Amino acid sequence: MNGAIAVVGIGADGWDGLPESSRRALRTAEVLIGAPRQLDLLPGDHCPGERIPWPSPLRPAVPGLLAAHRGRAIAVLASGDPSFYGIGRTLAETVGADRLRIHPHPSSVSYACARLGWPLEAVETVSLVARPLAALSAALHPGRRVLVLGEGPETPARVAALLRDTGWSGTRVRVLEQLGGPAERLLDATAADWPYERTDALHVLALDCVRDPDTLRLGAAPGLPDEAYEHDGQLTKRYVRAATLAALAPAPGELLWDIGGGSGSIGIEWMRTHRSCRAVAVERSAERAARIERNADTLGVPGLRVVTGPAPAALAGLETPDAVFIGGGLTAPGLLDACWDALPAGGRLVANTVTLESEALLADRYRRHGGELIRLAVAAAVPVGGFTGWRQAMPVTQWSVTKGSEEG
Repeated sequence: MNGAIAVVGIGADGWDGLPESSRRALRTAEVLIGAPRQLDLLPGDHCPGERIPWPSPLRPAVPGLLAAHRGRAIAVLASGDPSFYGIGRTLAETVGADRLRIHPHPSSVSYACARLGWPLEAVETVSLVARPLAALSAALHPGRRVLVLGEGPETPARVAALLRDTGWSGTRVRVLEQLGGPAERLLDATAADWPYERTDALHVLALDCVRDPDTLRLGAAPGLPDEAYEHDGQLTKRYVRAATLAALAPAPGELLWDIGGGSGSIGIEWMRTHRSCRAVAVERSAERAARIERNADTLGVPGLRVVTGPAPAALAGLETPDAVFIGGGLTAPGLLDACWDALPAGGRLVANTVTLESEALLADRYRRHGGELIRLAVAAAVPVGGFTGWRQAMPVTQWSVTKGSEEG
């Protein structure tokens, strides 16, 4: 492969654990790029190439570093499997996958499952490398096994603290250090009594999730309990929220605009449907915008972006959405038109309202663009003296529509 960059996975067992194909790529490389720890694993008599440690931050430096050594045989070192939360993705996005020759090594996750006797396909993996700790929360469900890729020696203690603070203190936490190497070690305790402030930096955490008895149960489907949210009354209620997410129909990798975010519930539950789903919540109130960010952290989707400002002005410059939800501000001049114009063909728009004025707008758009116009009514049983009766919530009018190619 002419001009190819060799990407070589290496484990804690170093040179001795490499197959001959990986060793050959490293022997013949004129330039060896990697973390200092990885470069130190290579014997100098076998790998005479120039050694260059990655600078920090890494990702912005990749294009320039590779360009500076264009025309030379380059080998890049990676921990374990370069294509599993590794440098392989960054390199593919920078130079193109066709220029890479990847030599994978067993990943730390494969080693961990082998040590624990866990089936790899039944385990969820969460990386906390350069990611917020709160991202772990969405993966916590009773009885689930979760592997966590830590960022440094303090990660296990931080994870244990999160588990205690969020009602998962009975979770068994195991730290597997230096997997595959001579210094391999296992640490084992519950989150409630985790005793280690620091561990080896090269580790994987294994969690056997146990929810505390008084902790609110959060399912995987849209329609989380209203009690899961901090709010000031501006909250799409549970059953309407579930119907709204069904109409929005999130799919992996898609982007949602949540207009009039309120408490952020629609954007949050959109992102919880799949880890690759993204959302932007637009909220004019700074106080509510801050509340959305707190809710997103608590519910495990800290990547939710919050834009503070009035729509439609605050929509300028945002990435093209796959779907738009309008939960507030429908009567703002130009809002519906701006959202409709922003959608590509095949994009979905869902709007909810409880007022007659906004309902008239939705009825007009329904006549013009079609789609589905429905009314959602929910009643809850409540005490009436010594008996039980129904209390009707305000009915919600919902318009949902998919934009056709002829309307682009």
